[in-house]
Amino acid sequence: MAWLLVVVAGLLETGFAVCLKLSHGFSRLWPSVAFCAFALSSFGLLTLALRRLDVGPAYAVWTGIGAAGTAIYGMVFLGDVVSALKLVSITLVIVGVIGLQLSGGAH
Repeated sequence: MAWLLVVVAGLLETGFAVCLKLSHGFSRLWPSVAFCAFALSSFGLLTLALRRLDVGPAYAVWTGIGAAGTAIYGMVFLGDVVSALKLVSITLVIVGVIGLQLSGGAH
C-alpha cells in the first residue's frame, strides 16, 4: 500500500510541476490553485508512505515519476522539443529508480 501512495504522489508531482508552468509565475489563478492542491496532496501522500518505507528509495521513486512524467507531458502536450537524447535520459531515470527500489531496504 505504501508504494501505491508513492506512485500516486509521483503522479501528483507531475501535476504540480505542469501547473507551475501554466501558472506563469503564479499570475494565473486556477493553475496556481491547482498547483497548491497537487503539491499539498503529493507531499501529504509521500509523508504517509514514508511511515513504512525507507526515505532513499521512496524519494527516488517519487522524484523519478515526477521528473519523467513532467518531461513526457511537456513533450506530448506543451510542445517541448522531443529528441532521442531526452527519451534515452527519461528511460535512464526510470531504470535508475527501479534499480534503487529493487536494491532492497523496503519494509
